[in-house]
Amino acid sequence: MIRKRSGTRGGGGPARGRLRAALGGATTVLLTATALAALPQTTAHAADTLGAAAAEKGRYFGAAVAANHLGEAQYAATLDREFNSVTPENEMKWDAVEPNRGSFSFSRADQIVDHAQGKGMKVRGHTLVWHSQLPGWVSGLGATDLRSAMNNHITQVMTHYKGEIHSWDVVNEAFQDGGSGARRSSPFQDKLGDGFIEEAFRTARAADPNAKLCYNDYNTDGVNAKSNAVYTMVRDFKSRGVPIDCVGFQSHFNPNSPVPSDYRANLQRFADLGVDVQITELDIEGSGQAQATNFGNVVRACLAVTRCTGITVWGIPDKYSWRSSGTPLLFDDNYNKKPAYDAALSALGGTPGDPGDPGGPGDPTAACTATYSTAEQWSGGYNGKVTITAGGSPISGWSVNVTLASPQQVVSVWNGSPTSNGNVMTVRSTWNGSLAAGASTSFGFTVNGGTTPPPQVGACTAS
Repeated sequence: MIRKRSGTRGGGGPARGRLRAALGGATTVLLTATALAALPQTTAHAADTLGAAAAEKGRYFGAAVAANHLGEAQYAATLDREFNSVTPENEMKWDAVEPNRGSFSFSRADQIVDHAQGKGMKVRGHTLVWHSQLPGWVSGLGATDLRSAMNNHITQVMTHYKGEIHSWDVVNEAFQDGGSGARRSSPFQDKLGDGFIEEAFRTARAADPNAKLCYNDYNTDGVNAKSNAVYTMVRDFKSRGVPIDCVGFQSHFNPNSPVPSDYRANLQRFADLGVDVQITELDIEGSGQAQATNFGNVVRACLAVTRCTGITVWGIPDKYSWRSSGTPLLFDDNYNKKPAYDAALSALGGTPGDPGDPGGPGDPTAACTATYSTAEQWSGGYNGKVTITAGGSPISGWSVNVTLASPQQVVSVWNGSPTSNGNVMTVRSTWNGSLAAGASTSFGFTVNGGTTPPPQVGACTAS
């Protein structure tokens, strides 16, 4: 059942359990803040999922998600295991959430957000102002009504998810393709003029001061007329104090539009303006080693730019891609990991397994899931609980990454063995590593330094 959001993280966050974790007994491992700080600053082994490996690099690795696929077991299991951020593919677009003026429907988007939060994943918001997927009533408005409708739409949607979205695509695809560098014709551009983008960003900042505000576009991956026009706009915004925090690069590649040789340099020049850069809709048509090389190059380019904060692939298995005939994703139609998956994971510093291993339900290899809940909460902190559940086969051990936002600090951990690497804590099983198929255990931790945002719990790695 979708909960009602109040517009604040405290009032609208997921329902969390109120069970108190046991802090005593022979099976409890309790570490003081001093002991935790003294732990080794490297993990014992390389991560073997995309989200966990990205988290160890201080980044996210996400996927575009469709609500109507979440009921498919392999889809949900692959999402939960591999990714630590999600983007609703269509469920937050204007026609989905405000089909009639002033009448908002968030149920499908809420389904994705609820699922992500239940698994400790971050959420990207996509998208607030875009010329496409607009309900017909928007295009029919005059300038005054359109401005009012645009600002109300931004405010209502962002308020509904206030505190729950790490980055919003505030304005999407506002520039033309080709060599002109001109703005794209749209109801907003044609009736409100160039100033509509600035107005949208200022409205967004007022609606949620803590969310990252992004401009997002395609065919801007290398230095060209279109990316130069976006660059000029961002530079102008930064010089005048217009609130923009990030630029999204969609990065839809194919043999006729390959990863440009200046991809990394282009990301860096935007980062040098003082904004984060995000790869927001990555897919690369092709197969085999050529596709794998391209995915690896994209990941390495992001890692080379300090302000490249994360990567989102636009879908999970090829069969659900918007251009499925080009097989552009990391998993094939049966959720088998492709060579491109191994290349992306290796570029992140992770350790690939069997390239043909689907790693999903019914797979004979070890698998597990990690689910987060808040056990106790007070004004300055909380107790967190992570439940580990074995997959379709018994496991002999597990590990999970927990990422905290500054100034939060873990002061104790029980029922698990932690190591730390910056703001990422890796917790491994101690006495509770051996689980029968489908069986569960849990570990807990105490955090001081605030209650929001909640910790980001990565995918579970089993052995």
